[in-house]
Amino acid sequence: MTAPLDLLDLDPSLSEEERQIRDVVRQLVDDRVRPHVADWYEDGRVPARELAREFGKLGLLGMHLSGYGCAGSSAVAYGLACQELEAADSGVRSLVSVQGSLAMYAIWRYGSEEQKQRWLPSMATGEAIGCFGLTEPDHGSDPASMTTRARRDGGDWVLDGGKMWITNAPIADIAVIWARTDEGVRGFAVPMDTPGVTAREIRRKMSLRASSTGEIVLDDVRLPAAAQLPEAVGLKAPLSCLTEARYGIVWGALGAARDCLETTVAYATTRTQFGRPLAGFQLTQAKLADMAVELVKGQLLALHLGRLADAHRLRPEQVSVGKLNNVREALNIARQCRTILGANGISGEYPVLRHANNLESVLTYEGTSEIHQLVVGQRLTGLSAFA
Repeated sequence: MTAPLDLLDLDPSLSEEERQIRDVVRQLVDDRVRPHVADWYEDGRVPARELAREFGKLGLLGMHLSGYGCAGSSAVAYGLACQELEAADSGVRSLVSVQGSLAMYAIWRYGSEEQKQRWLPSMATGEAIGCFGLTEPDHGSDPASMTTRARRDGGDWVLDGGKMWITNAPIADIAVIWARTDEGVRGFAVPMDTPGVTAREIRRKMSLRASSTGEIVLDDVRLPAAAQLPEAVGLKAPLSCLTEARYGIVWGALGAARDCLETTVAYATTRTQFGRPLAGFQLTQAKLADMAVELVKGQLLALHLGRLADAHRLRPEQVSVGKLNNVREALNIARQCRTILGANGISGEYPVLRHANNLESVLTYEGTSEIHQLVVGQRLTGLSAFA
């Protein structure tokens, strides 16, 4: 029987393997995350290392990469996994996508064979946690203006600077740090126990509370020459990593939206006002219908982008289309669902406002909506409006 929210019967468009992966991740999330995530969010803490090891056992960490203990799954399978993870909480999906699509991908794509052998197998199992240091306190959407510097000193590199809003930083074993050098932007694999590296947990967040977020300070950090990612030349390298992560968000945001809508349909069909269920009112049905249409449109878009990725034809501006649309619509769905739940919509007993708060961050990170509008605008006009 088709699920009520699958208005367009998309499930048969997936392969049997893709459906199996989705269902296994969904079961893991139902068993391990959903019973606890509201408390993690309220407490502002999450057992990230424990979760990472469990996700690693399932092959979710770097699952779309090949070799070095990675699963080598399809892009669509990876997207479906992101959707199920974010249906529980955006912070949980962030743990997986930062680990696999940013930190692991940077090493896998741009690292030396020695770096890959050292880090990727343990990161794939969740024994080692990675983070990705690009954003700075004064440079978010404009990474070309980064002030973190790396200078040569004999055969070593010395790094100075700081990174901000870095997911996984307080618990990470390895950071991929991007710094300006005399030869341009370069990437470095920086063990977090290196002298001069400190990480501070960012507290008082109102969003992504079930996620570990931190600031990294680099004070005269000395690294051997072998710490540089040899193939990472110029700003295109970190931006390509962001494209990998943004693809997962295209799917993940829909998971949050779907969970909001499923919760709201169940609520509206059982909550009685004026002698009938809320779902029996025309205005409520209009809201539900509009949200369901946007959800399935977003799923069609995500699936199309996934098929393009698996055919090695996915372009960065196409990922921008996906993130721009799907996160924006997911946030609209979460906000609309809150109105149907009324006062219960702000209760932690329901996931709707938690998802909405999280999506406020998802709207901003990995490129704000405005940045993605400019990416699409440049594709349409051939003119850059970034400067």
